[in-house]
Amino acid sequence: EAQLQRHFSLICLSHGRFRSTVASTQRDEVEGGKEKQVDECTVVKAAQADLIIQSKNTTDAQTQKIEIDFDNTHEAYKSKDNIELLRSLLVFKLCTFDFLVDKNKELMDLSKKVFGQRLFERLMKMTFYGQFVAGEDHNSIKPLIHKNQAFGVGSVLDYSVEEDLTQEEKKYKAHRQFGDRRGGVISARTYFYADEAKCDNQMETFLNCIKASGGASVDGFSAIKMTALGRPQFLLQFSEVLVKWRRFFILLAAQQGKSGMDALEQKLELEQLKESLTKLGVGNKDDIENWFTGEKLGSSGTIDLLDWNSLINDRTSISNLLVIPNVETGQLEPLLRKFTVEEEKQMKRMLQRVDVLAKHAVENGVRLMVDAEQTYFQPAISRLTLEMQRIFNREKPIIFNTYQCYLKEAYDNVSVDVELSRREGWYFGAKLVRGAYMYQERSRAEEIGYEDPINPDYEATNRMYHKCLEFVLEEIDHNRKANVMVASHNEDTVKFTLEKMNQMGLSPTENKVYFGQLLGMCDQISFPLGQAGFPVYKYVPYGPVNEVIPYLSRRALENRGFMKGSQRERSLLWMELKRRLLSGQILYKPVY
Repeated sequence: EAQLQRHFSLICLSHGRFRSTVASTQRDEVEGGKEKQVDECTVVKAAQADLIIQSKNTTDAQTQKIEIDFDNTHEAYKSKDNIELLRSLLVFKLCTFDFLVDKNKELMDLSKKVFGQRLFERLMKMTFYGQFVAGEDHNSIKPLIHKNQAFGVGSVLDYSVEEDLTQEEKKYKAHRQFGDRRGGVISARTYFYADEAKCDNQMETFLNCIKASGGASVDGFSAIKMTALGRPQFLLQFSEVLVKWRRFFILLAAQQGKSGMDALEQKLELEQLKESLTKLGVGNKDDIENWFTGEKLGSSGTIDLLDWNSLINDRTSISNLLVIPNVETGQLEPLLRKFTVEEEKQMKRMLQRVDVLAKHAVENGVRLMVDAEQTYFQPAISRLTLEMQRIFNREKPIIFNTYQCYLKEAYDNVSVDVELSRREGWYFGAKLVRGAYMYQERSRAEEIGYEDPINPDYEATNRMYHKCLEFVLEEIDHNRKANVMVASHNEDTVKFTLEKMNQMGLSPTENKVYFGQLLGMCDQISFPLGQAGFPVYKYVPYGPVNEVIPYLSRRALENRGFMKGSQRERSLLWMELKRRLLSGQILYKPVY
């Protein structure tokens, strides 16, 4: 309860410290170019990767090199029978036809009417549902989870039932800049706020998923989305506060000639900062002096971003007094408007749900993966996730934050959060993804008139992903307290990670670096890694056939995007089928 109250106080800006990841205006310079699908199975020349694995026969630091061949179809598909390989080929081929993909929902509705519910469900289980969904409930998914585990692949469980709501079904009037959260999203689940009872039901769903993760596999993960647990408008407002405060720091840094630097390199001269704040009318000289002396900041003569974030603190009453310049207009305005009594209750209930989920994850031996969402929610989501990490990641990594590397600010977000974990001594846990909201984010930026937050092309996103990944790997090499999941379908990224681990002498048995792919996609990456001893996980959706139709619809759209750009996976599937037929393995069954 005390921990929960601390959470609540932080969000209300009346207690606790503010040290968080927020949206940065820092931009990476990238080359222009043609935009590509954000995350795909790219066409690469398969090559052997030399890796380091800790020898199990010795207790010293000796290591032995092993090799992984991503062209080895026998290893990649040994967990699949021939029917499963044929199903994969059929589904991936269907995903290349524009008409079938664009009209997939209408075609599924028509099929349901023509064939009837029972036959429709059987047809779906033979095709898309069988390819991308593990089963209908936590009991039916256990055989697949145990089979994957036998071949070295773990699970991130995700109960994929979702509401297929129309735009008119929102129960609250959104901020003008809130926009539609569902349009244009093809590769991530989105939620709409209905009411508090709905949020409670969604929390129960996540609790069941956590329990299923704990019962179905060892050291499993469970995925959650913050927007399912409370009113998104609160996340939007909270994010705006964090963004305003960060932009104010950027403005002050520019006045000291320190623009264009990485976030942690921007250190403001304290005396010059005090003068600037006084001139801007943010507060009188004595108040501003008390802000810094009361927090015991600036003893080195400088203030960095983490120090700046910690300034919002009730001991100096800064949250009540603070006005800051609007970056666009230059006019002073309050940092935070007052929340109503009902809004404060909604915030408290949201934080209670988050706290309950984290505690259940610890009790069930499950790690919690907090999914990333749109940029206008993400600062608040990251802030809440960091608070969970501060509490629950003291002894080992339980809570993992997600970083979207298609964002221009991704490196600043990662580096700031890693530095916070260093200073406070908790375990940093991250999942790195390329991103799922590219088209939606771009259209919203154009409509409302702010700078596009997305990197200009796929190559720029790749560079950002590798830059963030290398930073976290170096942190792991430095103190072994950071942990990262490389959630990617890109072979080049996986090979980049393996090469870095080799250079650092980082053994896969240390369980500091994980790999992740979606169920039904890129098995030629997941299973060879798992069989070589690397911690690798499939993102495993489950739920009743009828209720996971929106998820299947997205999978079809997403597959169409990368299958048009690459035939590699289909080629490997054909290669393995031919190998089995020529070797007389017509009735091949996995042995485990």
